[in-house]
Amino acid sequence: METEAVETLGARVRAARELRGLTLRRLASMTGLSSGFISQLENDRSNASVASLRSLASALGVSAAELIEGRIKDSQGVLRKDQRPRIHMADGLTKFSLTRAPLRNLEIYSGYLEPGGSTGDEHYSHGNAQEFVMCINGRIELFVGDEKHVLDAGDSIEYLTSSEHGLRNIGDDTAEVLWVISPPTN
Repeated sequence: METEAVETLGARVRAARELRGLTLRRLASMTGLSSGFISQLENDRSNASVASLRSLASALGVSAAELIEGRIKDSQGVLRKDQRPRIHMADGLTKFSLTRAPLRNLEIYSGYLEPGGSTGDEHYSHGNAQEFVMCINGRIELFVGDEKHVLDAGDSIEYLTSSEHGLRNIGDDTAEVLWVISPPTN
């Protein structure tokens, strides 16, 4: 279901913020922008730079184009398997987004790792949220900080996304993995 066409950029930012259930203060914290600036933007008393627009869009779980063009969609409804946004990553990983924009409380992905495939040679961190990873099929090795964990089918782990982490398939078959992140850090 699409939201009603909204005339101004400020009104679209407000609509996306409210759809996601964020306060001005929380959005300011997520973007590094001041709540005063965001309020002025929402009330059409200020304009956004490209950098601030990209930051707002990322925090709101939408694209900058959706904010500019006003095509913000509510995330209710069925997402068919063949309609999942596909993200081809390097190193033998294919991820699928299971949550629609704008992201609210959860960010969920499923993915397949070819034998030897990984999230990359360098471990990474993102935001400060809770991340849950479950090995659906296969065998993966997951690094969180200095710790290494081996997960077999049905095993799961939770950690903070602010910790350096990464995973790889150490099995002989394609591994299937599920990621759940709350709140979203996209």
